[in-house]
Amino acid sequence: MNPNLIVTEENGQKISPILPPEIKNYLIDIDGTICDDIPNEEPWRMKDAALYPDALETINKWFDEGHIITFFTSRTEEHREVTEEWLLRNGFKFHGLLMGKPRGGNYHWIDNHIVRATCYSGKFTGLVEREVTIQVFEK
Repeated sequence: MNPNLIVTEENGQKISPILPPEIKNYLIDIDGTICDDIPNEEPWRMKDAALYPDALETINKWFDEGHIITFFTSRTEEHREVTEEWLLRNGFKFHGLLMGKPRGGNYHWIDNHIVRATCYSGKFTGLVEREVTIQVFEK
């Protein structure tokens, strides 16, 4: 178990562990976010994908600060080996790699834990706080 996880109890029963507020659990897309946007239909291009500027430095900084780094990609299990090799060859530090993210974007994540979404818009920089409108469940 991750030593950063806090195990909590509700009504005398354990519930899902949570990270302390200062530790972020980053789920980071690969294609079009940290490198060239390569579709699953052209896997021969994956091994030579061009790395996007600042992605490696920013993500490794987050890792070194103690945050959890998991790559979450629409690539399928058949692409796992080439993906892991590419990440390691390019020097990425990470904790996990999740394959099979649904394709097509327009993601709407529903979870019982806090979810913060950041849409990649062409450059890895520091994160800033900004007020936005979101959809929530009616009370």
